[in-house]
Amino acid sequence: MRPDAQPAATLLYSPRSPVKGRGTVWAIEHRFTSDAREAFDDGWGALEQAAQEEHVAPGTELVEENVKSILSGNDSPDISFDLSINPYRGCEHGCIYCFARPTHSYLNLSPGLDFETRIIAKVNAAERLRQALSRPGYQPLPLNIGSATDAYQPVERRLRITRSVIEVLAEAQHPFSVITKSAGIERDIDLIAPMAARRMASAYVSITTLDPQLARILEPRAASPQRRLQTVKALSAAGIRVGVSVSPVIPFINEPEVEQIMAAAAEAGASTAFSIVLRLPWEVNPLFQQWLQQHFPDRADRVMARIREMRGGKDNDAHFGSRMRGKGVWAELLHQRVKKAAARLGLDRERIPLDFSQFRRPQTAAQQAQGSLF
Repeated sequence: MRPDAQPAATLLYSPRSPVKGRGTVWAIEHRFTSDAREAFDDGWGALEQAAQEEHVAPGTELVEENVKSILSGNDSPDISFDLSINPYRGCEHGCIYCFARPTHSYLNLSPGLDFETRIIAKVNAAERLRQALSRPGYQPLPLNIGSATDAYQPVERRLRITRSVIEVLAEAQHPFSVITKSAGIERDIDLIAPMAARRMASAYVSITTLDPQLARILEPRAASPQRRLQTVKALSAAGIRVGVSVSPVIPFINEPEVEQIMAAAAEAGASTAFSIVLRLPWEVNPLFQQWLQQHFPDRADRVMARIREMRGGKDNDAHFGSRMRGKGVWAELLHQRVKKAAARLGLDRERIPLDFSQFRRPQTAAQQAQGSLF
């Protein structure tokens, strides 16, 4: 960021009203932008007119990309996996709170509107994964699919990139976990269930609220809460160990529902549950605060005051150890609520250790082609 640039939290935002089907219509400038722009009243009522106009939800643009690598390393002690695979950049689900929104800044795109309308598809993901796993020095490590995007967002139905990745993992007998808000994962039960039976796969479903009206504005293009519960039931019935992420917890918005969400998840067949308090890194902060003012103006100040209480007086805390859980009285109270509800509902079972002993190095495309000649 330039020394004289405004921090993301102070950027002016678009006066536009919410648009159905999108988390935001604000094309907020990212933190690396060299130019700053703001709305200007030309004296002809342009700003007022723009605010009153009805806006059509912007369409989604898909950009296919051939990537050099697909495995990303993780050095955070707050996360239980060492490697991640994100088949896409950006996510059409449009969750306003998504901590991954700022990653679009590295593409010179807006973490706001562009994040949910400019989707980058890593079309050669399976090929790059095969190459990585086939290297002589590669050693299998805990791997998660979908940590910074939803691997089953709508475009996956057509492109099937996530499925091709899981096919390579299944061939190599490489353990993995996957987290999603989409019922689309049910399509791949035929691949995941056999691996789960051999302690090589687990699934997590994120359920933020049971209120369909709140879900429509909080995560507008994700599956409905009831549909996600059906997905938990389908995965569990197939023998796949399912955890539920009640995340993020937003004070006075979905926080009162925490125990009800966990109870519904347990009834659907989940075996574990956890929660993460709301994080507001970089451009997510002004985006979320605008959303609050638009949808919950009566409690916006209370929500932000409680968030700052958990974050040492700041809007966000990026420190390892506290960024997921928060700190202070309210954060500890929330932790105890989740812990006690999990114990009462049988959702406090430890993760089953995944079995890495069955890993077998896959052949590259060149090796497969060579073998077919003999």
